[in-house]
Amino acid sequence: MRKPLLTALLALTSLHAQAATLRCEHGIADKGDRTTEVLQKCGTPVSQAVTGHTLDRNGKVQYIKEEWVYSRDNGMLYFLQFEGERLVRVDSKRGG
Repeated sequence: MRKPLLTALLALTSLHAQAATLRCEHGIADKGDRTTEVLQKCGTPVSQAVTGHTLDRNGKVQYIKEEWVYSRDNGMLYFLQFEGERLVRVDSKRGG
């Protein structure tokens, strides 16, 4: 009983880790990468939008939040979220 449960948990963990990256022609885009690094690895996204910002205590913009979208031939869409020019999240979804 313990062995199948452990195997299932390990499989789920590895699936989550794969979802946190984007494999590109010139490397793997991973959390913590700068926008310039992602551009070098993956090229220009099909869509790029500013989604918000954060303010410091004085009400000044501390950093910008952006979302970049990459499309793959297999129909997958990858949504990369940046905060302060650093990659913080990668989500994927089958396009339709």
